[in-house]
Amino acid sequence: MHTAVARAPVGCVFSAIKSVTPLEIPLLRTLFAIRSLPAVLGRGGRLPYQGADPLLNQMLASGFVMLAEELDRELVLGIAGQFWRLRGRPVPLSSASEFAAYTAQEGARAATSFRLEGGASVDHTVLRTETRVSVPDPRARRRFAAYWRVIQPGSGLIRRGWLRAVKRRAEHPF
Repeated sequence: MHTAVARAPVGCVFSAIKSVTPLEIPLLRTLFAIRSLPAVLGRGGRLPYQGADPLLNQMLASGFVMLAEELDRELVLGIAGQFWRLRGRPVPLSSASEFAAYTAQEGARAATSFRLEGGASVDHTVLRTETRVSVPDPRARRRFAAYWRVIQPGSGLIRRGWLRAVKRRAEHPF
């Protein structure tokens, strides 16, 4: 779990979560380029997160599905697949119910949440992000654990960078 405090109302912070772009998150493109290198060398393509479109929209277009959205309080995204495979692609899901029903052997489900809490004043918002992963199959769990040991530091950098970008955008709207 990662946390940031923005000196902005909850509504501004929620809007910022939805509008931050990859260009606002230092190291995002570099880390994703590194992660994509095996797929690029194998002619599988690279991760699509680039440019000035909101990162949230790019995630939804690349395999994530909106699991829950409570206006100005919480946003939850989910994805399913075999993340540890070099050329693994997300399982195509179109709804939260499909995400919940996904039970493929050797597959995993991951959910990332952004939760907002108003602080002591209306211009003070606490933002938390958390990612949870479910890998029911023991063999797949071992593979995911090895993958996570490698990517966890970069994943944390991305999440903290996203929170800082949300904070900047909420406190100083463009």
